[in-house]
Amino acid sequence: MDDFSTVLSDPHAFLAASGIDRARWLRAIGLGRYRFLTQLAASTANEICVARFLERPEVVKFPDLRGADLAGLDLRGVNFIRGKLGGADLSGCDLREADLLFANFSRTKLREADLRGATLDRTVWTEAIVSGCDLSDTRGLTPAQRQNLAKRGAIVR
Repeated sequence: MDDFSTVLSDPHAFLAASGIDRARWLRAIGLGRYRFLTQLAASTANEICVARFLERPEVVKFPDLRGADLAGLDLRGVNFIRGKLGGADLSGCDLREADLLFANFSRTKLREADLRGATLDRTVWTEAIVSGCDLSDTRGLTPAQRQNLAKRGAIVR
């Protein structure tokens, strides 16, 4: 499938394609830095997420990943500054050294996620599920956030 108009208007077709084709298309529309989109599983939630990226690639600097299924993905060093992650599933994700400044984790599932060394200034954690989430050596969490997240099962050494 090489028809950009089809790919840009059909997130289902994008997710049905190989990771190599996805990467090529993302580079062609200036979104090559969002490599995680090449790893997404095909699902309705992810179709909605991909549609947000493909419909307006010029405004994805602050990614809208609400409700997306990113469980288990390798997101080391990803830039999700001002990311809207509410309701997303990030369980088991590798988010080491990620830039997550101003990210909104409201109702996000982060079970067993690895955020060691991530930058978390001004993040929102309302109703986030953080059991077993490793927040060791992170930067930017307030003492109150650290205490609250530890009470909910996060590792905050």
